[in-house]
Amino acid sequence: MEITLITIFTLGYLAITLEHSLKIDKLIPALAMMSILWAMISVYHLPVYEVDTLLRELKPSHLEEVLLHHLGKTAEIIIFLLGAMTIVEIIDYFNGFATIKKFIKTKSKKGLLVIFSLLAFILSAIIDNLTATIVLITILQKVVKKRNTRIWFAGLIVIAANAGGAWSPIGDVTTTMLWIGNKVTTLKLIKYLLIPSLVCMVVPVLLATRLPAFKGDISDALEDKDGDTHKYGAAMLYLGLSAIVFVPVFKTLTHLPPYVGMMLSLAVVATFAEYFSSAKINITSIDVEHEEYSSHSPVHSSLSKIELPSILFFLGILLAVAALESLGMLFEFAGSLNATIPNSDVVVMLLGIGSAIIDNVPLVAASMGMFSEMMDHPLWHFIAFSAGTGGSMLIIGSAAGVVAMGMERIEFFWYLKKISWLALAGFIAGSLTFILMRDFIL
Repeated sequence: MEITLITIFTLGYLAITLEHSLKIDKLIPALAMMSILWAMISVYHLPVYEVDTLLRELKPSHLEEVLLHHLGKTAEIIIFLLGAMTIVEIIDYFNGFATIKKFIKTKSKKGLLVIFSLLAFILSAIIDNLTATIVLITILQKVVKKRNTRIWFAGLIVIAANAGGAWSPIGDVTTTMLWIGNKVTTLKLIKYLLIPSLVCMVVPVLLATRLPAFKGDISDALEDKDGDTHKYGAAMLYLGLSAIVFVPVFKTLTHLPPYVGMMLSLAVVATFAEYFSSAKINITSIDVEHEEYSSHSPVHSSLSKIELPSILFFLGILLAVAALESLGMLFEFAGSLNATIPNSDVVVMLLGIGSAIIDNVPLVAASMGMFSEMMDHPLWHFIAFSAGTGGSMLIIGSAAGVVAMGMERIEFFWYLKKISWLALAGFIAGSLTFILMRDFIL
């Protein structure tokens, strides 16, 4: 039976990896795989377990209790992401991200590279690496007219955004999973990963400044359009970013799950958004009679733009991995892996390299079920770094890379030839920095 379950998971995982080739949205195999795995556990009355993190052993449990436990943990992540996505969409409703363009004054290619890399590193830590990439490439398209020049900048933005997302609990989905799963805390995450992540970004940027593509100045910058700014754009940008940054503070002060703080932040941002737009309707009671006025509500408009396929994908993949975890398979696999490769650093770096090929969400979800180390153990921080930054080595290895690929039509082999070696250099430099800091400084 174990072979059958692993085969189902492997086929589903393969379908997710080959999403673009099969032309099937990855949420479909994720949901199907999850449903089939749990159905087989129930129909065949397979024994399920919970991992005792203190004793590092498996404890027998009941199916309903285990499923409800994993559903609750998954729901925490999903509700958190829904809140964060909505706040970002509200900022975009007021065109708040156009405010960032005012910080870009230079026309030097090296100067622009440094500015965009720093913005990507900082913004991704606040609004997540995917959103930061979308925002900055949109701005890049207003600054640089020639596509052949832009794609070089886009490649470095992907590397910087993934590096910036690794050291923040709200910067990358995988890091958020570890944070909400009580594997890492905000302060320790920043303490362990800020410098390695910075190294992971700085090394590729310094190497890139020596390349011919970043020599000279930009002489074809596009002019601003009258519609680029909004009366309340800057206010909503600063309010929205502050609200998201407040979430870890709220968690520290109240010891409540992060999604509670995110809902409070969303309520505050939504209140100001409704006030600024002078909305005349109640967003909880929209009907056909009022549908013509719905566009006046920034909150309703933002909620309609939420990427629900991604939300359903997280639901499917996290509960599918939870099924294998509940059967004790991941715990046993971790024991075998540790016996085969005693050096955990090698295992985690291989996980990072693997995240460039396959989706890092199930990889991290699996690692959370494989290892039973206590909260803030360096292993969890290294997993956060490797999974977050390793995906930069291939254009399809991260959500940021995939969106950049779509926005600028970047070819897979062009990225592999021109950018991948820069990402690899940054990944290795950052990993070595983490290991040195862990062993000799922290």
